[in-house]
Amino acid sequence: MSRNDALALAAQYYDSGEFFADLARRVACPTESQNPQRAQELQDYLRREIGLSLENMGFELRQVDNAQAGKPPLLLARRIEDAALPTVLMYGHGDVVNGQEGRWQQDRSPWALSHEGDKCYGRGTADNKGQHSINLGALAATLKARAGKLGVNLKMIFEMSEEIGSPGLLEACTGHAEFLRADLFLASDGPRLAAGRPTVFLGSRGALQFRLTLDPQNGAHHAGNWGGVLLNPAMVLAHAAASLVSADGVIQVAGLRPPPVTPRVRQLVSDFSVGADAGDPALAAGWGEPGLTPAERLFAWNTLEMIAFEAGNAARPVGAIPAIAQAVFQLRFVVGTDWENAEQHLRRHLDAGGFHSVQLSFEGSAPATRLDPDDPWVAFATASMQTSSGKPVSVLPNLGGTIPNHCFSEALGLPTIWVPHSYPSCSQHAPDEHLLGSVAREGLQLMAGLLWDLGEQGDAVRRQRSQHGQRQPGRPD
Repeated sequence: MSRNDALALAAQYYDSGEFFADLARRVACPTESQNPQRAQELQDYLRREIGLSLENMGFELRQVDNAQAGKPPLLLARRIEDAALPTVLMYGHGDVVNGQEGRWQQDRSPWALSHEGDKCYGRGTADNKGQHSINLGALAATLKARAGKLGVNLKMIFEMSEEIGSPGLLEACTGHAEFLRADLFLASDGPRLAAGRPTVFLGSRGALQFRLTLDPQNGAHHAGNWGGVLLNPAMVLAHAAASLVSADGVIQVAGLRPPPVTPRVRQLVSDFSVGADAGDPALAAGWGEPGLTPAERLFAWNTLEMIAFEAGNAARPVGAIPAIAQAVFQLRFVVGTDWENAEQHLRRHLDAGGFHSVQLSFEGSAPATRLDPDDPWVAFATASMQTSSGKPVSVLPNLGGTIPNHCFSEALGLPTIWVPHSYPSCSQHAPDEHLLGSVAREGLQLMAGLLWDLGEQGDAVRRQRSQHGQRQPGRPD
């Protein structure tokens, strides 16, 4: 069979309804990692759904206990045809955010696949069950087209805790580095730039979450009897929080701003139109760093967002000075940001503004990562996808959001290529999460083409990287 046959088989998997049957079965598993009552469902999905699917395609499985983190196990798998062949590591996560039953339109259940036009609704359809179902379906189609021999070795790692920060993933990568050793990381998560634009992204912005707290230790007191003589923590904290970001969205803490956008990154995002799909939110005119395009703000700059503010009860207010006020922020940052010294930068800024009593605490972080956009694997992937789709491919220097890419790029030293099968308005993490059928069908063919081309060209690309002095991941210099 030929490359075109592999693409045709991938499309047939979609057109026949088999893809939706597999996805419906997976969506029906309520794998909420934020819900402690779902521990058994998380383990069952990993073993019975993913494990059996991989075993049927000839993978050797290894379960990694995650007991130290108190979380579900991880699943490692490998399919070795010849040790001399290039090796590709793939990834997926089977956990989802809370289903939010009762908040979906038209009384939809988050655990039942439903269709409306091109939209396919269900929790996990976009993040990440639909995406790894596309990749598994493309793999099965390519294996069939190549008579069971891919011409490349495949390894996989599946986790069930991504939605709570991927506890244990980094340790699994470092502790099983030999099992996972590869030449390329290829996976799918996050959204395309737009529904109709095949996309590759090369890493992710980092994330840093912190909390400002002001507690005068007075408790709550009647606003009429004590107003004007007791410090109001909500008022003070509101001023402290506002000092971090201007009224038009510009970061005011010098140490949290990134280095200037490089010419190469600016070139990559120069033709990107953010918010162009039907249903996308309206962009705010004049919001964010001046002198940058929306695409540069989203993919090449830092953002500092206040995601929660709490003082009293806005739903049922009472006439009292609140006892305590808290604000939670998230910094999304690009490579080159001095994020590891964020505490010093923030403390210095707050103290300079007179907010010495505001407490600062940190609640989690992930570093920013980015593969060199001129890496030979990037050219390979974009050429393959253009051949399969007949469309230009958008190359994002990094995802605007944050994924655990550092586990693969830093811990395993791999060049990372992400091919997302979702789109920005998929309602990910919200009620009415959905996958677009048109994107899923195209994604199946894109991945089948990539897997076919890896078997044909993977060794040549690996040698090209070596000739250009780029270290082979997982191997000594």
